[in-house]
Amino acid sequence: MRYESSVSSISWIPSEAVSGSMRVAFDAGFTHYDDPPPVQIDDIEALRAASKFRFANVLKGWIETGSAGEITDCGYGGGGLIGDTTVQLGGLSHTFQNAMLPDLRRDPERGDGWVRFVQTVGGRTSLPAPRKVRHRPYIQWQAPLVWTTLSLTLHADGKAESAMTGASKFPRHWLYSDAGALTHKSGLTDFTDWMAVSFGPHTPWGDEDSEALVTAVETALEHQLSVQLMHGAAKPRVEKLPAGHVLVRQGDPGSEVYLVLDGVIRVERDGEWLAEYGPGAMLGERAHLEGGTRSATLVTVTPCRVASVDASQFDRSALVELSGGHRREDADRG
Repeated sequence: MRYESSVSSISWIPSEAVSGSMRVAFDAGFTHYDDPPPVQIDDIEALRAASKFRFANVLKGWIETGSAGEITDCGYGGGGLIGDTTVQLGGLSHTFQNAMLPDLRRDPERGDGWVRFVQTVGGRTSLPAPRKVRHRPYIQWQAPLVWTTLSLTLHADGKAESAMTGASKFPRHWLYSDAGALTHKSGLTDFTDWMAVSFGPHTPWGDEDSEALVTAVETALEHQLSVQLMHGAAKPRVEKLPAGHVLVRQGDPGSEVYLVLDGVIRVERDGEWLAEYGPGAMLGERAHLEGGTRSATLVTVTPCRVASVDASQFDRSALVELSGGHRREDADRG
């Protein structure tokens, strides 16, 4: 019997993720941010041809099992895909193909009734990025490296498990299942650290990976409400917060609803950890529904960017549905 499965990641540059002097080039239109990829991917090659991402990591694996259910053979498939970078200057534009590095594949790891495949894919944009860096040679001309490391475990009964175990700290990385559905997102982008560190030996090609901070994808309702929050009648307030910052405290008054743009936020009630949420999550709606008093404390686990508006901007029934989902998640994780 032959079993196959896959997991994929897409790396793209969200708006407002770039900081420092490089932001000028983006805001001036010299180069561009990326639109969010779709939540369902049916043809990743078509997305690449349309320059909808910078890099993609497509990890495929297969196993063969014998008559007694033992694994007799296995192998890799898939690989890395690169997108393009378009530069505009005045009325002229030119598209550069990004530079891909060789895919890194570990020898398949075999266990009792399972095989694990691990693949690292990445590269750099073709445009130079002169900057000071923290390590020798202290000045770099080439752009930093972007990468993801994916794992895929296939069991003898056909069950598959996947994860993003490593990733560069910039840009955003989204993880997709074998069926092409968006399942997880990298929880934090750190442009400044990425620019200063991610080159040469401080990458998987130099035997140094960065652990990926991964969070579950937001619900369809959260996605709908987040668009309304960012583009509705009321202009959202966007804040950059350090790790350990108390965004709201249980028992305090409040009426704002918060959208996590970047980073991870922890929910606590009566000092007990309930859940953690990453980019795309909307929080804080219960105070508006329950008399204007915060029912939980929200604390930043990592540096965060958070947008907020008054809850009155939203339809009450949508906030009731959002709150119901949070109650179920808190019960599952608490």
